[in-house]
Amino acid sequence: MFIQTEATPNPDTIKFLPGQPVVGDRGPFDFPDAASARTSLLARALFQVEGVERVFLGSDFVSINKAQDKDWRHVKPMVLAAIMDHYMSGLPVIEEGTSSASSGADETEYEGETAEIVNEIKELIETRVRPAVAQDGGDITFHRFDADTGIVHLSMRGACAGCPSSTMTLKQGIENMLRTYVPEVTAVEAAL
Repeated sequence: MFIQTEATPNPDTIKFLPGQPVVGDRGPFDFPDAASARTSLLARALFQVEGVERVFLGSDFVSINKAQDKDWRHVKPMVLAAIMDHYMSGLPVIEEGTSSASSGADETEYEGETAEIVNEIKELIETRVRPAVAQDGGDITFHRFDADTGIVHLSMRGACAGCPSSTMTLKQGIENMLRTYVPEVTAVEAAL
């Protein structure tokens, strides 16, 4: 088994590509700490590596955030070994019956013109933004839209969570695109 690695815009995050599905269409799954990883044997194994602070499981990749005071020269070989050991064991990455968390997505039912605006925003995020963000080892999801102010709230996960360039991505990239295609959008903010 050969596992490729890719740098991300976040210097504390590396994207690991095992060359086979990680969670496929069942995810993504974001584990911000070891306590949240109880549904994934792979994530639990990765949190055993000293310096691993966050694990994000994408369709065909694993993003690892390390502690700032740790060096990738020490963390990366141990992460590679944990991923290899997991795949060689033949065990599932995610326990059966587990579904991806909605990451705090608002379940608000929008009506009328607002519903049309929200559908357009969601489609743009799904087709144009999420694929690009996934290439950097992260994920972004719609959280909510405030029709009164025109503000779109998005949740960033994986390599994007805590990335120094995530604010720039939200403001200069995503906000400009959404404002171009959806004139009702006035701003984009990270969901808290």
